Amino acid sequence: MKVAIMTDSNSGITQAQAKELGIFVLPMPFTINGKEYFEDMNLSQNEFYEKLMNNAEVFTSQPAVGDVKNFFDKILKEYDELVHIPMSSGLSGSCQTAMMLAQDEEYINKVYVVDSQRVSVTQKQDVLDALKMSQQGKSAKEIHDILMDNKLNATIYITVNTLEYLKKGGRITPAAAALGGLLKIKPILTIQGEKLDQFQKTRTMAKARQIMIDAAIKDIQERLDQSEDMHNTHIMVAYTFDKEQALDFKQQIQERFPNHDIMCDPLSLSVACHIGPHSLAIAATKKII
Repeated sequence: MKVAIMTDSNSGITQAQAKELGIFVLPMPFTINGKEYFEDMNLSQNEFYEKLMNNAEVFTSQPAVGDVKNFFDKILKEYDELVHIPMSSGLSGSCQTAMMLAQDEEYINKVYVVDSQRVSVTQKQDVLDALKMSQQGKSAKEIHDILMDNKLNATIYITVNTLEYLKKGGRITPAAAALGGLLKIKPILTIQGEKLDQFQKTRTMAKARQIMIDAAIKDIQERLDQSEDMHNTHIMVAYTFDKEQALDFKQQIQERFPNHDIMCDPLSLSVACHIGPHSLAIAATKKII
């Protein structure tokens, strides 16, 4: 059986990378100042941030059912089965759309949608693991079941540079944003399963970075990997806009994980529009392969 691996652009995997890997990436739609764009099709990372930082009205949306169906149909012309790994159902309705579509008679026992409750670098790791499993000869159902069994074995901590974008997205009130800006508060957010939640607050980015690293290590040791050097864990860095800052953060993390190959990728634009540029994240997932 030929098994295809599909994801969406929330994974951070570009169209060029997808072609190189031999997978399929559904571009996520955005509405910016009333015009529709599709990530990595007619909207690059640089263009997105230029618009975002110039106060454009940016809204995320989900792919139309017809677009998802067309993707399924095109892939199934070449493959027998399909594993689709969309962004967490707690962050977007696109996962439920795909799961609903997969229940259609023509897709039963052919399309398996994984609600792994992940996004960005953790979602990407699921895709890479799924690809390896397909190359090992596992069926779509086997891949789906393994990823679902492992879905909660992940953690993400994010700190933002400004509260402005959380205010725009309605996640905090204007009054709280004004006070937080005055006090130079750097909130630390976390994704544990479905949603983005508040974790802690501090006043400097340096302190926020240390808090995130310590929190990630605590999660790894308590939930993901009890080995002495945490070698059964993937470690990742994600960022918005500022790659130099991210590489510096990666070096800081590398000192705590000297034997790990740490992934460093941009955060997906659907997350970036809610937290703004110059944000940083550390993430970890349990190794399954």
